[in-house]
This record gives sequence, C-alpha cells and structure tokens, in this order.
Amino acid sequence: QVQVVESGGGLVQAGGSLRLSCAASGRAISNYVMGWFRQAPGKEREFVSTISKSGSSAYYADSVNGRFTISRDNAKNTVYLQMNSLKPEDTAVYYCAARSSITIATMRDVPSYDYWGQGTQVTVSS
Repeated sequence: QVQVVESGGGLVQAGGSLRLSCAASGRAISNYVMGWFRQAPGKEREFVSTISKSGSSAYYADSVNGRFTISRDNAKNTVYLQMNSLKPEDTAVYYCAARSSITIATMRDVPSYDYWGQGTQVTVSS
C-alpha cells in the first residue's frame, strides 16, 4: 500500500502559478502510475494529468494542456503538479492518486486509481 498527502494549494490571482506536491509513504511510488484529479463544488471529480511509473510519459486533460506540468521524483517519493496561467475555472480541490494498472485506456477514470489523498484546495480569483 501507499499513502499520499497533497500540499501546496492556496489562493492565487488569475494568471498566477502554484506548484502542488504529493508526498508518498509506504510502498515506493515507482511501483505506481500517479495522477492528479480535481473536484469543483457541485461537480464530479475530473482527470487533470497522469504520469507513467518512470516519468517518461505524461498525459493531460485538454483544459490544462500547455498550462500544467506533471513530474515525479521517485527518489524523493514525490509527485508534482506545476500550474501556470491559472484561471478561475481551475478552482477546485486537487487530489493526488496512485494506481497499479498501466492501462492507458483507463488512465482518466477515477475508479482505476487505487489510492487517494485527502486533497488540497486551489482557489483562483479573477
């Protein structure tokens, strides 16, 4: 098992940047595909980005592609989400998640992730 804890959220003005971190404990994250999801009030949890076990491949939701960058440092057991050019519609609770499956077809699916953090709030003011 792996436990993940998110940090780095906060309040930022539109156009600003934040970097989220996801620190893992327990089993090494090198065993897992890692992902970021977000959930805005009244909306379903949605896929943001995912990164392969080695970090060689990354995928993004269309809404964040070109603005967000996911990365991982397996030696530090940490995953990051660099968020630039933030918009008010990026406001949400951001969750880090880990999964054992490497199936690309399900990488955007919430149920395909096995472990979840408690989330960190990101608020973007206009």
